[in-house]
Amino acid sequence: MSSKPGTGTTRTISVRERMVRSAADLIRTKGVSGTSLREVVAHADAPRGSLQHYFPGGKDQLVTEALLWMGAVAGRRVFRFADRLDEPTPGRLLVAMVEDWRTLFRAAGYAAGCPLVAAAADVAATSDELRAVISRAFDGWQDPLASALIEMGVPAARATSLAMLMISAVEGAVVLARARRDLAPLDAVAQELAPMLDAAVGGPRRRRQR
Repeated sequence: MSSKPGTGTTRTISVRERMVRSAADLIRTKGVSGTSLREVVAHADAPRGSLQHYFPGGKDQLVTEALLWMGAVAGRRVFRFADRLDEPTPGRLLVAMVEDWRTLFRAAGYAAGCPLVAAAADVAATSDELRAVISRAFDGWQDPLASALIEMGVPAARATSLAMLMISAVEGAVVLARARRDLAPLDAVAQELAPMLDAAVGGPRRRRQR
């Protein structure tokens, strides 16, 4: 999951929103423990005292909101990817997810990964509260992905497990791509997994409620 939400519309982003987004961006490269509140304020170009004003719960509150925001962004992007496909299939959706990361790495290098993965590696073993938040954030991505698969004709009984497989494969490929500074792991996931996903189509397509 990259963090380029892109809504297609222009609107003013509040100081609070900037801080949440900045926290997510910093966690992508530094993890939770490596991201300081002072850095978030500076990155967001926020006024002094804004942290205490908007996040009275301190760093845990800010990190929680940043991770849940990223999960929701990823969920919304699933449907944007699907809507852009001329012929939506699970395999083509996976390729679109992979291409999003390929584009990011080509443009910005390999310094930043998924904030949810970074947070899980950093704090899942030491903070039950943040581990639960990370799990909820992944659900915010997985549930819309499963819904999209059902719309494309994947039987509902398989949609959740295949959505989990897609996320696991893409996120694992992102980790390998960053470690190797090479897009090959992403290409391999798209090449090998897309045909299997398309073979899972077997149910009627459902129209999404808009």
